[in-house]
Amino acid sequence: MAEFIRSEILGTTFETTSRYANLQPVGLGTAGVVCSAYDLISEQVVAIKKMMKPFDSLSVAKRTYREVKLLRHLRHDNLINMSDIFISPLEDVYLVTELLGTDLHRLLNGKPLEAKFAQYFTYQILRGLKYIHSAGVIHRDLKPGNLLINENCDLKICDFGLARVQEPQMTGYVSTRYYRAPEIMLTWQRYGNKVDLWSVGCILAEMLLGRPLFPGTDHINQFWLITDLLGNPPDELIDRITTTNTRRVVKSMAKRNPRPLRDIIPGAEDAALNLIDNLLIFDPDRRISADQGLKHPWMAPYHDPTDEPIAAEKFDWSFNDAELPLETWKIMIYTEVLDFFQLTTTPDPIEEQNQQALPGAQDPQLQLSSLLNLGEGELLPDLAATIDPTKFAPVDYLADGLPYGPTQFYQG
Repeated sequence: MAEFIRSEILGTTFETTSRYANLQPVGLGTAGVVCSAYDLISEQVVAIKKMMKPFDSLSVAKRTYREVKLLRHLRHDNLINMSDIFISPLEDVYLVTELLGTDLHRLLNGKPLEAKFAQYFTYQILRGLKYIHSAGVIHRDLKPGNLLINENCDLKICDFGLARVQEPQMTGYVSTRYYRAPEIMLTWQRYGNKVDLWSVGCILAEMLLGRPLFPGTDHINQFWLITDLLGNPPDELIDRITTTNTRRVVKSMAKRNPRPLRDIIPGAEDAALNLIDNLLIFDPDRRISADQGLKHPWMAPYHDPTDEPIAAEKFDWSFNDAELPLETWKIMIYTEVLDFFQLTTTPDPIEEQNQQALPGAQDPQLQLSSLLNLGEGELLPDLAATIDPTKFAPVDYLADGLPYGPTQFYQG
C-alpha cells in the first residue's frame, strides 16, 4: 500500500503519496484545490487536483466520474494529460497532470500578441479540437484561462468539467459569457461542437486585439455586442429559439448591418481576419469545423494532415443518462483508477506519437521568453512562487454548480 503524507494547503488537507514533494497552491474553488508538486519519479513539476468530497452526492460523484473518465481516455499532445490518479485514505480523488508555466489569459494581460504567436496558438487549439470532436466530445468552456502554455509555446486545452456528448438536443447555461456561442445564449433547439469553434474565433480576435471582442456585462449586452459586429441574425435562425420571450425580443431589435472586422482589428493580416469571419458565423451549420480551420490558408505554415490525429474511437457516453445509486458511481470511479494503472504498464503507440514535437516547437522565435521579452539568461517567472494566499477570491459559478476553471480562481 502506498504511503500517504498529509499537508495543509489553503485550509484543506492534502493527502498525497510519498512520490510528491514541495506542494504549493495554484488554484482554489469549491469543487477542488490545485497544487503544484515535484514528482520524485519523473523528476518533473506536476499539477495535483484534489476533487473535493467526490462521494458526497450523486451529482458530484457523477461529475467526478465524468472528469476522470475523460482525462483517462482523451490523450493528445494539445490536451492536458493525466499522469497519475489516486484515492486517499479520506476518500478524496486526486488527479495528477503536467504543469505548464502559464495560460493564455495571463499572457494576454490587456495587450495583443504578435501575429506569429496568435497563429501558432490558434493552430494548436484547432488541432486539439479536431481530436476532441472526433471522439464525440464538446468542450463547451473554451477560454484563454483554459489554454495552458509552456516555455516552448506548446499549448494544451484543460478543464473538461463542462464537457458533454454531442446529442440531438442540448440546452443549458454553459461556457464563460465572452466566448459563448449565440446558439447557447438564445436557447436554440440544439447545438453541437460548433460552439467550440465560436469560442476559438473570440479567442483569436482577443489575441490580435488585446482585449475581449465581446465583453458583455450580461447576456443581453453580450448579444447586443455580437449584433453590433455581425448584424442581426437571419430570420430562419431566430425561429429556432425555443423561448417565446427571447424570440420576441430578438425579432424586435432594430435593424443592424454587419461591420468589417478590420474596423476593430485594423492591423491584422487579411487571412487572419478571414479565419475569424469563418469562425464567427451565426449559423453553426455554416461555421467552419476544426478540421476545416486547420486547412485555412492562415494555418498553412503549420498544417500537416499526417500529424493531426483523430481519436481511435468515440468516447463512451453510455453512463451519461444513467440513474445509478451513489455506491455504484463510487465503484465505477475506483474501477477507472484501477484500469488506469493496468493500462499504463503497456506502451501506448498513440501516446508515443503524441510525444513528437509539434511544428514550430524548435523555432527560437516561438519561445515564451521571446513573447515575454526576457533577456538572455533571464529566468521565466515561477507561477507557484507568485501565489499570494490572501488573493483567492470567490468563484463565479454556472447554473449547474461547476466552476469556470482553476486558472480563474486566483485574483493575482
